[in-house]
Amino acid sequence: MPGCLSYSQACFFWKGDAMARQKRRGKGEGSVFPRRDGRWTAQLTLEDGTQKQVHRKTRQEPHNALQQMLREQEQGMLATGPQQTMKEFMEYWLEEVHRPTIRTSSYANYRSILDKHILPALGHLQLQKLTMQHIQKFYASELKEGRSPKTIKVYHAVLHNALSHAVYINLVSRNVSDRATKSLPKQTRYEIQPLSTEQAQAFLEKVKGHHLETLLTLAITTGMRRGELLALRWQDIDFDNKYLRVCRSVRREAKRGLVVNEPKTQAGRRRVVLSPFLIEILMQHRVSQLEARLQAGASWEDHGLVVCTKQGKLLDSTYMLVMFKKLLQGVVLPGMRSHDVRHSAATLLLAM
Repeated sequence: MPGCLSYSQACFFWKGDAMARQKRRGKGEGSVFPRRDGRWTAQLTLEDGTQKQVHRKTRQEPHNALQQMLREQEQGMLATGPQQTMKEFMEYWLEEVHRPTIRTSSYANYRSILDKHILPALGHLQLQKLTMQHIQKFYASELKEGRSPKTIKVYHAVLHNALSHAVYINLVSRNVSDRATKSLPKQTRYEIQPLSTEQAQAFLEKVKGHHLETLLTLAITTGMRRGELLALRWQDIDFDNKYLRVCRSVRREAKRGLVVNEPKTQAGRRRVVLSPFLIEILMQHRVSQLEARLQAGASWEDHGLVVCTKQGKLLDSTYMLVMFKKLLQGVVLPGMRSHDVRHSAATLLLAM
């Protein structure tokens, strides 16, 4: 009929009228309207005047999405932050949020995990579109590459921590890694194999006269960690009252080399009682070190270390580990880890 609009024209004006009515919506209100591509949009006007939209294929879906947004807004769980990639967010989280709260050594570990593992696998994804399936696929891939279940749990801890912050600042409405926790690979429990009294005594006999005798004897009789032993200074030893103080540790860091740090926790600061046997070993070692210092002359660097290189510098923990394993050969059980020896200290001291 003359003067009548065609169906397409009517739809066009209807859509325009719907959008005009939408623009007049107040803060905290929402609307649903069709798009020109045939899909539908649910739109919510936020408190700051900005708008959050979601797009769906059918007419009913955006209504459900709008109700969900309204519920999340009421509960303070609505994600209102800008769209960004996982790489952009993880970089922000590590450098701006997490780095000021952790040690330099811990930061180096986080940086390595992000650069070598998490970002290559997930960095290209949109943060708001990250799913549990993406994370599960990442874990499965790392497992195939030979990573241990323990290592993958470390990756998970980093991801979970970061995504929890994303929820806190309303970039996402929920932490998708929560449910991925249940699909983490099972970790095989390692059974500690402490030295027997006979094995410990055989080891002490084997290290007699070795240039690392004092270090290795302390390791097997005090239960101190490698880093704690290498950072031990003469000022930490009270010969009169027969104890030493554990108050620092050394470790190798990327780009920084050997770095001395204080213990992470208060429990890390402790006293270790010294038996007469250890007091004698330490006193003999001090005399030997004074002789080495005279021999070194001007090349000696005085850091007050109990165990050090021929120039008085920090000893590398890798070198200590290599020598330790070499001396353990033929004395201990096959496959024993150096950390297991820490659990032999009490047994050995009782035997002594």
